[in-house]
Formats: sequence, structure tokens, C-alpha cells
Amino acid sequence: MPGFAVLYQAAALCLTYPDDGLRDRLPLLREAAPQLRGFADHAAVTTPPDLQAHYAEVFGSGTPRLLHLGWWGEGDTRRRAVSPARFEERYRAHGLECADGQRPDFLPAVLELASRTGDTGLLVEHHDALERLRSRLTALGTPYACVLDAVCATLPPGTAGARR
Repeated sequence: MPGFAVLYQAAALCLTYPDDGLRDRLPLLREAAPQLRGFADHAAVTTPPDLQAHYAEVFGSGTPRLLHLGWWGEGDTRRRAVSPARFEERYRAHGLECADGQRPDFLPAVLELASRTGDTGLLVEHHDALERLRSRLTALGTPYACVLDAVCATLPPGTAGARR
């Protein structure tokens, strides 16, 4: 799946808590990843506090739309603790580590890994989780759905449901 590095990096930016610098990066995001224009247009006309509140509403803890891929695959069971170790192994295989305090199954981190290394294995492995997240975001009518639409469109057909 070469050629998607810029899209993955841009999607990671979109799915990270919207900081004050996001608005400054929107023109570059629109140009580099036109597939994310729906989100970029929304972010451009939404005040930073409203954008932050919307992010917290959509992705806040306790919602079934968490951006942690291990949650989707394992749910809230003891097996979920195994999932982050598998992600960490993939980072270490490329000489990378997650930022302090960040879970390795955090979707923006997984997208950055794919962008920096070309290793889309975790995205392919968790295609089903991404599709379920995409479906829920679409049902909510949130602009974040177009980000998942773009990421899922880069994955090979038939990988949804193919886990581990």
C-alpha cells in the first residue's frame, strides 16, 4: 500500500485532539490529502473551543468510539491487556516507541507508524475495527467519519474481519 504515507499522517493529525495549531495546518492538510476535505472544511469554520468540545463528545472515554484499536478487538476484558503488547512489538521492530503516556493502539499513533515506515500491518489486521468505528462515526454524522472513510479506502478489500 505504498503512496498513502501523506494521507496516513494527515489522518493522524485529524484524529488527534485539536490543538491551537490545527487551524494553521488546514491549508496544507487540504492540499496534501484532498480526501480529508470534509473534515478540514468543518474544522475551518468551527471555533477551536467548539471543535475541542466536539472531539471530546465523539471520542471521550466511556464511548464505544474510542480511538484505541485494542478496545474494538478485545472489548473490556482481560485479553485487552495483551493487545497493546502486540502493538509495541511492531513499533520496536521499526526502532520506534510511543510517546510517554500514549497507548500504542491509539489510532493516530498507528497511522503515524504506517506513515513513517510503510508498515500497514496493524491497519490491515484491525480493518474490521476501523470499519466498525467508521460505521459509528457515520451514524453520528460527524465530520470525523470522512477521515475513517479515507483510511479504510486504502486497505485491501476482504481484510475486514481478518484478524490476527
